[in-house]
Amino acid sequence: MKNKFVKSTFILLIGGFITKIIGMFIKIVMTRLLGTEGIGIYMLVSPTFMLFISIASLGLPVAISKLVAENKRNNKNLVFLSFPITLFINVLIMIFLLFFSNYIASNLLHEPRINYALICIGFVLPFISISSILRGYFFGKQMMIPHIVSNITEDVVRLIVIMIGVPIFLIKGIPYAIAFIVLSNIFSELTSIFILFFFLPKNFKITKKDLEFDKNNIRDVLGISLPTTGSRLIGNIGYFFEPIIMTYFLLKSGYDNSFIVNEYGIINGYVMPLVLLPSFFTLAISQALIPIISYNYSHGNLGYTKNKIRQGIFYSLLIGVPATLIFLFIPDIPLKLIYNTTQGIPYIKVMAVVCLLHYIQAPISSSLQAMGKANDSMKGTLFGMIIRTLVLMIGCSVHIGMWGLIFATSANIIFVTLYDYRKVSKYLKKS
Repeated sequence: MKNKFVKSTFILLIGGFITKIIGMFIKIVMTRLLGTEGIGIYMLVSPTFMLFISIASLGLPVAISKLVAENKRNNKNLVFLSFPITLFINVLIMIFLLFFSNYIASNLLHEPRINYALICIGFVLPFISISSILRGYFFGKQMMIPHIVSNITEDVVRLIVIMIGVPIFLIKGIPYAIAFIVLSNIFSELTSIFILFFFLPKNFKITKKDLEFDKNNIRDVLGISLPTTGSRLIGNIGYFFEPIIMTYFLLKSGYDNSFIVNEYGIINGYVMPLVLLPSFFTLAISQALIPIISYNYSHGNLGYTKNKIRQGIFYSLLIGVPATLIFLFIPDIPLKLIYNTTQGIPYIKVMAVVCLLHYIQAPISSSLQAMGKANDSMKGTLFGMIIRTLVLMIGCSVHIGMWGLIFATSANIIFVTLYDYRKVSKYLKKS
């Protein structure tokens, strides 16, 4: 057990580094093919996409990972019971988007050109849900290689599909190209599912008992997944309404739509991806923590649990501090190198300091969920999103342009990180 966390983290870091590089290539290709306006329009779709991914997956991957790690139940039954739940929700979302995508695009996001992309989201979600549940199973088993291999192949396939398909669909117009980018996830997620099935043990057998309806397993899964979904849902609802609220108040303050789309594209296309670049390290750390914290906390190994959480925070800062210094003092170099632009430097310098807290947020929040305290994580996300929304409304009303969004994002990161840290410390002291 002592080496599993370091080993799992190392594997995830190597794999995460590779996928991040491929992900950067994907963003570079998208940025150069679509241009600033196209990226701005695509970024309007992203919060809605993330919202529906959270609803569709229902927090089941986290629940599966935690319960499988505890090793107290029929693990295969946990997985098979999750499939019909998530597929039923996916069908409902698909129907909803078919009927209401035009209203969301035109009346809420004020950008009719994203209508086709919103419809496409519904067709992509089932594939994302299935691959996420399978990943949760492997995480619970502390088998990180399948996750890494599936992620790498998934990103490579998506890069190839985008490079081939986007230029073809751009001939028809930006709306078609953006819709195709959303649909490209079908090809990549299918690849991921095939890879994950390939890594199942050779002696893997499905018995009648694995497929039976188990009320206790359903209760345990939903007991974790619903609060987890609530937490993610609150966050994604906030991000879904972000462009709606921001656009409304900025237009009311006298800014025109072209300024909003352009600046929003700079922040979400260049600034945030750059300052969140080290997050793939901290995400790897938090993913490696979940099964270890779940097992040890549930078995009363509190000293070991505390040690692993501290270790996770230390590793995150080890990566986050040098990245923060680079973004503070020489932001133009990585910005020019990755995106071939220097737009957004003032935003980067402010977000760099705040994101130091964001780097340690992932392992802290994951630890809270692994300890079975998803309700507290949900409350922290709710309060943080309320603060974010209020700051966004005020900031976009006082004629400071997109700085309202920067300040709102910063307030949310600071609050949620400190709230989750306080809760983790409290439960470890209590125990």
